[in-house]
Amino acid sequence: MDKTSLYELDTIQNELIFVSLKEVYRSLETRGYNPISQIIGYLITGDPGYITSFENARDKITSLNREEILEVLLKNFMRKNI
Repeated sequence: MDKTSLYELDTIQNELIFVSLKEVYRSLETRGYNPISQIIGYLITGDPGYITSFENARDKITSLNREEILEVLLKNFMRKNI
């Protein structure tokens, strides 16, 4: 059973973005913030002040490229709605 597994880099990157966003969302929610508003504020402005540092949420989201986050979110939305 020595099979080589092939993984697409896009699939791995997409999963990393989704996992990170879920963790950031939960951290914001736990701290009493509106996660959607806070994440949108960060994505639009690039200001990490929108994201709490609780549970390293700020570090998690700023380690990702904002354009890639938006691209993954839009592709996922379009796939589910077209």
